[in-house]
Amino acid sequence: MVAELDFLEEWIPEQMEPGTMFLLERPGDLGEAQNPYWAVLACPQCGCLGLITKRQYAGHEAMICGSDTCSAEYVLGEKSIRYRRPH
Repeated sequence: MVAELDFLEEWIPEQMEPGTMFLLERPGDLGEAQNPYWAVLACPQCGCLGLITKRQYAGHEAMICGSDTCSAEYVLGEKSIRYRRPH
């Protein structure tokens, strides 16, 4: 399954809906030097906000929602979100 990825130009948390991303103003300032935080992404299923790394943003690493009630697994594609299939 594939979902569309939306981008916010300004950091307005109230406008973060499921599948919305905001690129950090100074990406690379936080997190590990080899794989710093790059953006904030609202889980495409539940809308829970989470930081994503440069590798996740580039589609090289999958993500799992950090919410207590959601376990969505997905990876970013070019302007899209691809859900991982359950095993």
